[in-house]
Amino acid sequence: METQKVITHIVNWLKNYAESINIKGFVVGISGGIDSALTSTLCAQTGLEVLCVEMPIHQAQSQVSRAQEHISQLKKKYPNVSSVRVDLTPVFENFKNQANSPDTHPKLQLTLANTRARLRMTTLYYQAGIHGYLVAGTGNKVEDFGVGFYTKYGDGGVDISPIADLLKSEVYALAKALEVPHSIQEAAPTDGLFGDSRTDEDQLGASYDELEWAMNKKELGGKADDFTGREKEVFTIFTRLNTLNQHKMQPIPVCEIPKELLK
Repeated sequence: METQKVITHIVNWLKNYAESINIKGFVVGISGGIDSALTSTLCAQTGLEVLCVEMPIHQAQSQVSRAQEHISQLKKKYPNVSSVRVDLTPVFENFKNQANSPDTHPKLQLTLANTRARLRMTTLYYQAGIHGYLVAGTGNKVEDFGVGFYTKYGDGGVDISPIADLLKSEVYALAKALEVPHSIQEAAPTDGLFGDSRTDEDQLGASYDELEWAMNKKELGGKADDFTGREKEVFTIFTRLNTLNQHKMQPIPVCEIPKELLK
């Protein structure tokens, strides 16, 4: 990969798109992870206004520290970057109380995790509406089009997706070239939606390197029976998640009414 040329291409694409619709900047949710760090840095390089939004909800201190380190570094380097911190923990707790969340339910924790993501999406669009900015998505290719590892109408609710055609390994390569803080480059990827230490690999059952491999093999027409051992296990994981999450990747189904019924 020609790293610097890819960076320039994305930055120009972001700038041209924003200017073509008369938008003066971007809003980016900063999690302390590699994807949001790369996205915000690319947006900053456009020279347009960038608002970094920190939105903790019972967040691990390590994630908070990484997010703040990145925002601080970005603001020192780019005068067009500003930030705001919106503590959504009390909002989340109040929502749970008002929604009468059950104490136990097999899908409770996953539902609450998705609720966190949707509260953050609402916050980003609030900020975007006030400032007249676009919400920049932080999903990469493996998450968005491989295994669907995001929340529908949560972190999947964005205006523009600058890194959605980059594999996770390519995200790391660009982040390194742009000197994203080492603490972020070295941290295990996590969505931070469960309030504990679980990583993306814990949830997915495979690393991003493994999922990239499986995604490539599937695009080449591979089948589970073509592999053995761990490779077969990873390919099966990828295929299951890709199938299960197609509802996130495909357009919303629309019931089309036959024209003769509308006469």
